[in-house]
Amino acid sequence: MISKTYSPQEIEDKWYAYWMEHRYFSSQPNPDKEPYTIVIPPPNVTGVLHMGHMLNNTIQDILVRKARMEGKEACWVPGTDHASIATEAKVVAMLKEKGINKKDLSREEFITYCWEWTHKYGGIILQQLRKLGASCDWDRTRFTMEPSLYDAVIEVFIDLYEKGDIYRGHRMVNWDPQARTTLSDEEVIAKEVNQKLVYLKYPLVDSESEALTIATTRPETIMADVAICVNPADERYQHLVGQQVLIPLINRAIPIIADEYVEMEFGTGCLKVTPAHDTNDYELGKKHNLPIIDLLNEDGTLNEKAQILVGEDRFVARKKILKLLEEAGNLEKVEEYKSNVGHSERTNAVVEPRLSEQWFLRMERLGKPALDNVLNDTVQLIPPKFKNTYRHWMENIRDWNISRQLWWGHRIPAYYLQDGTVIVARSKREALRKAQHEYQLFALTEEDIRQDDDVLDTWFSSWLWPISVFNGIKEPDNDDIKYYYPTNDLVTAPEILFFWVMRMIVAGYEYRGTYPFKNVYLTGIVRDKLGRKMSKSLGNSPDPLILIEQYGADGVRTGMLFSSPAGNDLPFDEKLVEQGRNFCNKIWNAFRLVKGWEVSAQVPQPGSSQQAVAWFESRLNLALTEVLDLFTKFRISDALNAVYKLIWDDFCSNYLEMIKPGYEQPIDPGTYEATLDFFDRLMRLTHPFMPFITEEIWQNIRERGTSESVCVADYPRPGSIDSTLLGQFEVLAEVVSAIRNLRNTKGLSPKLELPLAIKTDAPEQYQPLEGLLRKLANVAALEYVSEQVEGMSFLVRSDEFFINLAGEIDVEAERENLQKELEYTEGFLNSVMKKLSNERFVQNAKGDVVEKERQKQADAEAKIATIREALARLG
Repeated sequence: MISKTYSPQEIEDKWYAYWMEHRYFSSQPNPDKEPYTIVIPPPNVTGVLHMGHMLNNTIQDILVRKARMEGKEACWVPGTDHASIATEAKVVAMLKEKGINKKDLSREEFITYCWEWTHKYGGIILQQLRKLGASCDWDRTRFTMEPSLYDAVIEVFIDLYEKGDIYRGHRMVNWDPQARTTLSDEEVIAKEVNQKLVYLKYPLVDSESEALTIATTRPETIMADVAICVNPADERYQHLVGQQVLIPLINRAIPIIADEYVEMEFGTGCLKVTPAHDTNDYELGKKHNLPIIDLLNEDGTLNEKAQILVGEDRFVARKKILKLLEEAGNLEKVEEYKSNVGHSERTNAVVEPRLSEQWFLRMERLGKPALDNVLNDTVQLIPPKFKNTYRHWMENIRDWNISRQLWWGHRIPAYYLQDGTVIVARSKREALRKAQHEYQLFALTEEDIRQDDDVLDTWFSSWLWPISVFNGIKEPDNDDIKYYYPTNDLVTAPEILFFWVMRMIVAGYEYRGTYPFKNVYLTGIVRDKLGRKMSKSLGNSPDPLILIEQYGADGVRTGMLFSSPAGNDLPFDEKLVEQGRNFCNKIWNAFRLVKGWEVSAQVPQPGSSQQAVAWFESRLNLALTEVLDLFTKFRISDALNAVYKLIWDDFCSNYLEMIKPGYEQPIDPGTYEATLDFFDRLMRLTHPFMPFITEEIWQNIRERGTSESVCVADYPRPGSIDSTLLGQFEVLAEVVSAIRNLRNTKGLSPKLELPLAIKTDAPEQYQPLEGLLRKLANVAALEYVSEQVEGMSFLVRSDEFFINLAGEIDVEAERENLQKELEYTEGFLNSVMKKLSNERFVQNAKGDVVEKERQKQADAEAKIATIREALARLG
């Protein structure tokens, strides 16, 4: 017995458990099958499911389920990323609540807490993905900090170091004062912020009255100034070059220098040079051999070198120093100013330029194959509009800062001797052996060797993900990597195209000699109705699990996809999810209707049902052809919409109406079996999009074996298409729609049989459809005529259809309504003609405006002619 309503909560857990029990998602190398592989973009181990995950993983699941049904050896590898900055921040906050400070812990103690956190929260998001229906091979779940993946990262570091691609250098880097670590350029997000442009007076050393005015947005750094720079061509300041000014408040003398770098038109034309706190100033300082004064601590507070406001946070110091400058008479004015300021992608803290010794990876050699093979479409970006962004990034690529000042992560395998000598090795013991043999330091012990405190950038592990999940670094010839690599498709977000996608392509060519995936499907960003990116801080992001609870996983999956073409942002509206749930209900009710019919072998198959079956066979095959084509183009949202239209309109609204038996009448076996077969194929077609409801219905269409499932049934393939039949049914649909509209406008009951006359030169195109026309439009007498006859009329294509409503409508009232409509339309036409007869209007108005008026004229004239014909037929 099929329940009256579709209740997703009752079936989703049941079928997911069934799939897991029968291991339908498990995969092993199979030489008799074509592999289809996807690796999950590993979510942060600290994370929980959000709307972006929902969209991304729904698309992955659709692709892998379809491949599985097509007979491929489908393998979707799940896993999580250790997320150094995010996890460390979570653990530090957790410890703070317990009254524990990270500074009071040893490295080993802190990492123990990190592992405790990971074991407690690390699997949450993967469990949540099961609620969505994700068909991952859970036996293959990987974690970037598990031993084999950890070792792979260390092996790659050593290999690249020995090749000369990794080096240690003193550079200006991006510093996150909140996380207290460096960031790569790609982890810095520029945001426009309101600031204050402060004009300060620096008095000349040799003058009691003269001063230079400097404009700056960072007055808290003036104590680290080492020079004032002007343009050598600036006549206002040429005579001052070589003299000195005093830094306000601390009265330290600094020189006035000249360099063409300074823009004479910006601000006052004078630039304060602070090499420790500005990247461009750093380069200027190197050029002019200037000293470097760093007045900021790691946490963004001022240190002793500032001399004043020591210990104050940089932003607090910024406010306080303005008051001090004003009191000292050095503050000339303050203006409101907007500019782009770099923020940490992870903590949202304002990033500081900072001079630091870090580890870098040279990208010029490594990056070339990754650029060439995207530009030549060996690796395809979908949509291809992202190729331009990718090319720009790669042609301007800088060396990758790969070290981070954190404890949680892959510790850099570099060891330091007491004299500063660096030895890169897999362990301290190996480093000791190298020191003894390469430097003849036989008296050295492990206590004399210190390992680098930093860890590697998180992306330095995830860039190996498509290789390392199959142990391809440590065991480059194992069966898994040889079978599953390169993978097929990657589904990810455009904002990590450079962070992650490019770097995986680099690693693929460096360590496997080929690309890591063939296609990169770039999803859009899920935004709210106001266009804002969904986030917890804005409170505009619904909880995905609550949505699943309210609307069912299938409803949420389809709702997410109804308006999410590749690369375009998804304007999320809960009404879309409601539409997805309604689609489930539509399918469910259609199935209940069909399974509720009584079947009788004594009932012959009507000709109209034979036609309906033939028509839907062609319509289904046409849709299958379209859907398969859309999948090849990764137009997954369009593929879903094609399936939606096929089921809702063509199958439920049209086909079932065509074959539905009369009230309490049985249906013939031929039509019934054909309908069940259609349902079977429709469920297989829809399964990748809506796995739960399709499994429930597919299992109930016919008796199934104890280990059968739609998720491993054959994906339907298109058969022959009768284009002539499809064309005839398009005409049928238009005629039926016109008759139903006529009933509605005249207030006629659907049960009232209407006479129909068709004025046509080709009655043979309608004769095969007469049975269906009578049934769907409730037409009684049907005749073909060569002249116009009495009655209401409408046109379909080039033929005219007449329905004589004499006795069914009030002729006099109808004539009166038509007369009023005629008078109104004639009045409208007169007003249009007045405009068009005005020469000034025709000459001066824009061409498209005049053309619109002429179109109005033509439309009104055609409508008047139609109304007059209708009046004439009414007598």
